[in-house]
Amino acid sequence: MAEPLTGDDLRGGWTRARTMLLDLIPQRFRRDRPVVPVVRLTGVIGLSTPLRGGLSMAGIARTLDRVFGMRNAAAVALAINSPGGSPAQSHLIFRRIRDLAEEKNRRVIAFVEDAAASGGYMIACAADEIIADPNSIVGSIGVVGGSFGFDKLIERLGIERRLYTSGEHKAMLDPFLPENAEDVERLKKLQREIHDDFIALVKSRRGGKLAGEDGLFSGEYWTGRRALDLGLVDGIGDLRSVLRQRFGDKVWTPLISADRGWFGRRLFGAARGDLMAGGLAQTGLVEDMISALEARALWARYGL
Repeated sequence: MAEPLTGDDLRGGWTRARTMLLDLIPQRFRRDRPVVPVVRLTGVIGLSTPLRGGLSMAGIARTLDRVFGMRNAAAVALAINSPGGSPAQSHLIFRRIRDLAEEKNRRVIAFVEDAAASGGYMIACAADEIIADPNSIVGSIGVVGGSFGFDKLIERLGIERRLYTSGEHKAMLDPFLPENAEDVERLKKLQREIHDDFIALVKSRRGGKLAGEDGLFSGEYWTGRRALDLGLVDGIGDLRSVLRQRFGDKVWTPLISADRGWFGRRLFGAARGDLMAGGLAQTGLVEDMISALEARALWARYGL
């Protein structure tokens, strides 16, 4: 004859049954463990081609909406790995992150991988806290622009440049014409305005954390360890270790990635919609190869 069940037996059975039922519930609907969704922000900002994906507002907007829209999230984590790029796209992404963070009342933690340089650091400043690896590249708070000059080459080849414009400065800095000092000064003025805005943004986000300004906004960059001394980051660590330390070993960190098309190809935004109709041929293979080289050169600037 079986022995009657005790109260401890009943409680133990209920605990086991509850655990089994919880295991059947998808993680995103469970409330017994903290959730910190992760979004990866990787690549050159504003430069996205079929050969090399990059970061743009159009490409990341829906992903950010999904990340910040996740219910019961204890925080949002940004995994940043970018050498910079377009100032406008960098600021658009920064602004969208801040708007969503305030709208959803979410704390944002940025984790720097190889680099958060230039525009990549601008995006990192959207976080309430920045954590870097001791060997990350951080900073490069400045503006850079470059081109080539082919005027002497085409003259040597006997090629005549014919350019027809309406507007005195419409052909400013044309690479096939000799450089004009006034045009260069106009460009530098634009760069100074963008640089001033970048500096103001960093000061507004980092506040009294910055350790002096001597060389901080010169375009120089530092390792994560040195950036901590300068107040550009708040700590040294990695995403998994820091989140487990903050939220416990059971913290769930789902990676929220970009949407994919019918054939599994990641969608980079509205501008990539032509890929299904032979976009690679339409954009031009040569142009995409040049863009890939430009992206490689931008990474190489930081020794990466």
